[in-house]
Amino acid sequence: MFSSRFWRKVQRRVKQSQTIVQRNVNVIILVALFLVTTVLPSAAQKVAINIPSPGSLNAENLVQQGRALYEAQQFGDAVKTLELAAANYARNGDELRLAMTLRNLSLAYQELGLWTEAQEAITKGFKLLEKLNNSPSRSQILAQTLDVQGHWQLARGQAETALQTWEQAAKIYTQTGDWAKFTRNRIVSAEALQMLGLYTQAKKILTQVQQSLEKQEDSALKSIGLRSLGDVLRIVGDLNESQQVLKQSLKVALSLQANPEIAEALISLANAAQDQGDTEASLDFYRQAAAISIPPSMRIQLLLNQFSFLLKTKQWSSALALVSQVQSEINKLPPSRIAAYAQINFAQNLARLKQEANEIAFSWIDIAHLLAKAIEQTQSLEDKRAESYALGTLGWLYEQRKQFTDAQSLTQKALFIAQSIDASDIGYQWEWQMGRLLKNKGDNKEAISYYSKAIETLQSLRSDLATTNQGIQFTFRESVEPVYRELVELLVQTKGNLEPPPDNLRQARFLIETLQLAELDNFFRQACLTAKVEIDQVVEQDQSAAIVYPIILPDHLEVILKLPGQKDLKHYATNIVKQDVERTLEQLQVNIPEPHTLRLVQSLSAQVYDWLIRPAEAELGKNEIKTLVFVLDGALRNIPMASLYDGKQYLIEKYALALTPGLQLFDPKALPKRQLQALTAGLSEARLGFSALPNVERELQAIKLQVETKVLLNQQFTSEALQKQMKSLPFKVIHLATHGQFSSDVNKTFVLSWDKQIKVNELSDFLRTREENKPEPVELLVLSACETASGDNRAALGLAGVAVRAGARSTLASLWNIDDQSTSILMSYFYQELAKIPNITKAEALRRAQLALLQNPSYQRPRFWAPYVLVGNWL
Repeated sequence: MFSSRFWRKVQRRVKQSQTIVQRNVNVIILVALFLVTTVLPSAAQKVAINIPSPGSLNAENLVQQGRALYEAQQFGDAVKTLELAAANYARNGDELRLAMTLRNLSLAYQELGLWTEAQEAITKGFKLLEKLNNSPSRSQILAQTLDVQGHWQLARGQAETALQTWEQAAKIYTQTGDWAKFTRNRIVSAEALQMLGLYTQAKKILTQVQQSLEKQEDSALKSIGLRSLGDVLRIVGDLNESQQVLKQSLKVALSLQANPEIAEALISLANAAQDQGDTEASLDFYRQAAAISIPPSMRIQLLLNQFSFLLKTKQWSSALALVSQVQSEINKLPPSRIAAYAQINFAQNLARLKQEANEIAFSWIDIAHLLAKAIEQTQSLEDKRAESYALGTLGWLYEQRKQFTDAQSLTQKALFIAQSIDASDIGYQWEWQMGRLLKNKGDNKEAISYYSKAIETLQSLRSDLATTNQGIQFTFRESVEPVYRELVELLVQTKGNLEPPPDNLRQARFLIETLQLAELDNFFRQACLTAKVEIDQVVEQDQSAAIVYPIILPDHLEVILKLPGQKDLKHYATNIVKQDVERTLEQLQVNIPEPHTLRLVQSLSAQVYDWLIRPAEAELGKNEIKTLVFVLDGALRNIPMASLYDGKQYLIEKYALALTPGLQLFDPKALPKRQLQALTAGLSEARLGFSALPNVERELQAIKLQVETKVLLNQQFTSEALQKQMKSLPFKVIHLATHGQFSSDVNKTFVLSWDKQIKVNELSDFLRTREENKPEPVELLVLSACETASGDNRAALGLAGVAVRAGARSTLASLWNIDDQSTSILMSYFYQELAKIPNITKAEALRRAQLALLQNPSYQRPRFWAPYVLVGNWL
């Protein structure tokens, strides 16, 4: 526990710092902006932090001083100095240099979150440049001012506008022949595209940069451009090519003996090795980078990355051995934003090491002292954003030690600061933290209020949270998903015999849907999904369908049920801890595909049936429900609902079944009654390391007997041929009988063609191109030989991702790859039912096909018929 004396000491330090800092400025850190900006050139390493008095330096010296202060991340002092320089240039009538200084001043204002002042400085700069005669110097400053304007726009959430602004700057650089600045402009534009999740476009730009760089002599810029391309290739899953390009970047940096670029290339190579699962190679790259002479600010970031990686891989002793070195490097840093964030990051990781490894080499007091020092520094630097983060993190530390009063006081201060500077991306964390603290006090009403605010903030940050946020370094599962679950838990709580209010259940259902959407955003690393229809409108389209929302909470499994024609939602719960639920589901997932585990599978399936269905049996019967639509949560996605067992019958024997990651994402409409047209493609031969599927030809031939088809088989089934056929004819059904994989990693989710793995984003691009020419959506996408990635307990997220991103109304796929002969039989039955029976729903057609296998003595076990799931529109 922390002593009250220590907390009073922290409070005294905070108060002392506040008396030193008189100006009240808004502070926001533009994460990594200085790493990409080329506006302020390099300056001396040592920075004199004393602010010059007016008249003690001429304007040129003031600009140099401001530039050095900027590089030292002393932005408040940089602003003061640059303001003096601007005043001097204005007095002297030097409008060109005044425009240049206003550009630099805008950049410093942006670092401080002074958005109005930053924009005013840019606007004044543009007006000055408009009055000047055209010249090479004017053109250069105009282009660089456009670059800074683009950074302002990007920081204010105007990414597309920023890209347009940077395009204007690029044209000027092209006209003036400034190749280096043009190249840097392209690299920055690619970074913005990545922030939008447009990795393919970013890759295209950086590939063009690479081709241009190949003709140039080795330079630091060449190393940076190659590294940027290598990083994008890693993100899109081209890991081998990524490593090759990153090694080229390293080679260029080594030829120049440019230590910062060498270290950065090694760190990128370490990241690529991590993605390939090569822990030893990753650590070796980190060690090589650590052996290089680099600036303290870069060294501390490297060591913190290495420390975090060791914790992530649970290498506790190696992490502990690094502690003293990290502490030593932090102590070398002058007061700056880097120093403050390094201390916060280090404190968080030390807390993790202490919690998970029970490490006693350092105390909780030691960790708190780190954060107290960070608070002091952020306040002396007038860095409100970092101050909020430091205060909130110290509040989190007190929360971990169960000193809730002190934790709440710190969290309130952190939240107040975050809200005052519109720092929503950290503000939601303190809203969430306040919710937890109030829940602990038993004040559920106020806790719900704070949790709801946190969710609203998350929704406003949707685009930002979908991509990687290196400044805050959170993971979705640790820092976003729990907010939704904890609020649902509060909303569905019952007191005595009192049921939760109807509005609480409706909000809980909305949260479950919203969480599904957030997970898919995170899967695709971009906020690419939009609601197509209101939830209740979807439900009322089918009066024989019920919607089942199970959600796994820490101490119970909650189920919300929506019945047709009823305004109020039903709910029921099973008191069972999350670990027991997940253990049962994991055992079922492992055993159901096995050939000799029928009794165990039925026993485990019966437990899940009791949780999800048995409490609702009477209501389902009374309402004459024929179809169950599941919005599944967590590990439940890995289990085929068809296999749930009531002791006598499987669920598929009683209901047609469908899954959806969210009702609002699909617009359920019945299949058109006119003749179906299908594009079928498959691989029966072994290809690219994958085994042969000898029954694929039979499967495609059986489909051809039922519906009109265009067939691409083996060598005909290339990615290019598939794309061409998708564009050429308005096929209602696209059926791919080929190997594929669903994974929680978008880069490992693919279907196999003759020439390559077609990743989910590429498949989406194929269908998007089709929609431009043929606006009618694909009614049904069938993936008949795919499977979820082994060892990935969230792999079914990839199936939902394919279903949503493909743009098809419905997707039929398998959770695991099984005997392709039974697949051929099932698909034949499915298309036969779909083509011959009027007004049959896709869910009912699949049910009848599964029952046909279940009634076949050779295929009665669930492993043969259960894995087929329909995602999306069930009608």
